[in-house]
Amino acid sequence: MNDRQRDYFRAKLLAWKDEIIKESKITLQTLQEENVNHPDLADRASSETDRAIELRARDRQRKLISKIDAALQRIEDNTYGYCEETGEPISLKRLEARPIATLSVEAQERHEKREKVYRDE
Repeated sequence: MNDRQRDYFRAKLLAWKDEIIKESKITLQTLQEENVNHPDLADRASSETDRAIELRARDRQRKLISKIDAALQRIEDNTYGYCEETGEPISLKRLEARPIATLSVEAQERHEKREKVYRDE
């Protein structure tokens, strides 16, 4: 991977991270503003369910930020774009679709097949 490609993916990852952080701040602000005690039990249950779903989504995004940070670190280490399993380059097409990818398509497919086999047992 050349310097221009690394710079492109660094910018893409940083923009993605900034977007997630911005959305998280909006969510926190919304949840604080919505701290309304609903007199109707059904409304309260619906509100609590919505909050739980939103918090679960934010938790997933928090984990995604750590993966983005790991990808940024791999860019700094010059290991970004290489499969952790085989050491082969990950295609630019795959990195464009999934910039945090650590496995090539082939290695990911093998991993998913093994995972399915163990899940079926």
